[in-house]
Amino acid sequence: MDEKLDLDRSHAEFINFLSTKKRARATIVAYGKDIDQLISHLKKIGKNTLTDVTKEDLNGFLEKLGKDSYTPKSVSRKINSIKTFYRFLKSQGLVTEDPAADISHPKYVVKPPRILSKVEYRALRDACRDDLRISAIVELFLQTGIRIGELANLNLDDLNGENLHISPQESHAERSVPLNKAAKFSIDRYLEIRSKTQNKTLFITKTGRPLLIRNIRTSIDRYFKLAGIEMAKVNDLRHTFIAHHLMSGTPLTIISKLVGHKRLSTTEKYLEFVKGTAEKSVKLEEL
Repeated sequence: MDEKLDLDRSHAEFINFLSTKKRARATIVAYGKDIDQLISHLKKIGKNTLTDVTKEDLNGFLEKLGKDSYTPKSVSRKINSIKTFYRFLKSQGLVTEDPAADISHPKYVVKPPRILSKVEYRALRDACRDDLRISAIVELFLQTGIRIGELANLNLDDLNGENLHISPQESHAERSVPLNKAAKFSIDRYLEIRSKTQNKTLFITKTGRPLLIRNIRTSIDRYFKLAGIEMAKVNDLRHTFIAHHLMSGTPLTIISKLVGHKRLSTTEKYLEFVKGTAEKSVKLEEL
């Protein structure tokens, strides 16, 4: 067997390729797990090399996911991983035909974004107020609309007085976001108790290591529960920033630029979720 066509070897080369493209660590891990799951399935049905795999084999894997109770949204995400994997293989000349090219995504209903109410917004801030690190993280989410991957990658040097520098990540361009009074106050409080270390990452653990995305999610999920906020996730803080700015009359073009949307149409989609809301004129309060 040609070693270049070995499934495990191609998997390792794919992960290395994603790393060289500076994809987010969470993305690399997710793609890696998806392709590892695919390869395990292929081996079970006797497919051991890239040239053995057909479109029918890939469809068989996806059908099995459905039988194993994976949601259409989860299956669609795995299809994205598979398509990216095969585009890589073809670009490297490891396959001449792409069996994933014509695979279609399952249809599923996209739930509207979860937008925190004014009461929930206040409750979350109150719940984490004494945890200076998480309080600063929550304020940055609520006051800047930053993505969780962008927040995890922030360095001390990204704090520039009245503005926050956000470095480019994957397909997201770099940008500068203004820091309001609430955000600056919470960051200053956190910096007073931040461990003295040579590590330049803004948010770190007590031992001086970077605070990972999964740690951020877990911590904020805990405070959601303490605040009595149900069915909310970290990314809903970004949704809240966008929605409440729309309700307060901030122009779409400005919001789109602040949150780093590549297309104005992405920001426009939020209009249907805030239309008719009683809090249209209410701005999020600062400390």
